[in-house]
Amino acid sequence: MLKSCGRCGKIHDFNFKCNYGRVWKETKHRDLRSRYAWTLKAKEIKEKANFLCEVCRAKGIYKYEGLETHHIVKLDDDESGLLDDYNLICLCTSCHKLADAGGIPLEYLRELARAREENIPPGVEKGRI
Repeated sequence: MLKSCGRCGKIHDFNFKCNYGRVWKETKHRDLRSRYAWTLKAKEIKEKANFLCEVCRAKGIYKYEGLETHHIVKLDDDESGLLDDYNLICLCTSCHKLADAGGIPLEYLRELARAREENIPPGVEKGRI
């Protein structure tokens, strides 16, 4: 299905997002996130999470679409956490927005990341298997 683009006036596929004339907000960490090492790490975190949102999975819901890699402690606060496995978590877009807004406690996200890294199944406490 095709549509007329409101940005550039051309005809695009319905799912295509046109960036014509878009001004990107310059952030201090845009350069860090554009590196190849970050791309590989983000993919690795998604693979370790079995391509599922880790927050939804802990609730028994399996979301595998719209996955993003989220920094638990923001790069503004600690740049050294850019590639730290324990500071990264795989989230769906809705959980990512909720986490950025502070709706998901940082300790809970850290616990999910630790469980992923130590291969602890969701809902099982360490040493209680």
